[in-house]
Amino acid sequence: MSGSRAAVRRLVETGAFQWTIIAVILVNSAVIGLEVSPRWMASYGDATTTVGWVTVGVFVVEISLRLYAYGLGFFRGPWNVFDFLVVLISLVPGGGSYAVFRVLRVLRVLRLLSTVRSMRLVVGALVSTVPGMASIGALLAMLLYIGAVMATQLFGDVDPEHFGSLGTSVLSMFQITTGDDWANVVRPATDAYPWAWAFFILFIVMATYIVLNLFIAVAVEALDRETTESREELVEEISEELDESSSAILTALEDLKAQVAALEARLPPPSVS
Repeated sequence: MSGSRAAVRRLVETGAFQWTIIAVILVNSAVIGLEVSPRWMASYGDATTTVGWVTVGVFVVEISLRLYAYGLGFFRGPWNVFDFLVVLISLVPGGGSYAVFRVLRVLRVLRLLSTVRSMRLVVGALVSTVPGMASIGALLAMLLYIGAVMATQLFGDVDPEHFGSLGTSVLSMFQITTGDDWANVVRPATDAYPWAWAFFILFIVMATYIVLNLFIAVAVEALDRETTESREELVEEISEELDESSSAILTALEDLKAQVAALEARLPPPSVS
């Protein structure tokens, strides 16, 4: 790596540089929110637009510096690719046939995910939970289906509005699972069959509390695993930086020894009295 690239890389990795980018992202996020206010734009539209384009210019400079610092290795990181695409979308005009891209400008706010390390950990943990969440989601779907079939057969005649068909039963059971006004959903059935409370309470316990705890358990495990991996990566980065620093120091010492030896060779031999 050339000296200039190494210097730029040290610059973009400094805390001050990263905090500056975070501040610019926050300003840009505020500008995006203000741009949807007709009253604000009528009074301060020109200034708001100018600030928005200035922040976009800062994003372009930042991406350019990172591209120069890392070269093609920049695109090996998924978060780097995400940042690059967001900046590209920001440069697309918002009028004419490109008007749809104006909506996508709100993606600039998501740059906080790639800039703040703790947010990257959370997102990485969520992505890693997809296989486990899919299995738990399949289990929840099975419980909904079984509960809907049983509810249709048991209560379809007394409450056709909620359990008259399999489709309406699935919707009603899902509403019960979310806890949204579930007592009024089950009231006609429980008025006709007092024992129906046991059926719905058992379903709520199985579908809500057990499955919800499984979701939480998978998420916590994934977050813990992601945190451990992040710590290991951080330790490796620090070790690499220490190795590079040690190599530079050793090289400087060798050069110094060589210079001292050259100076000694130039000095005249000491006279013998």
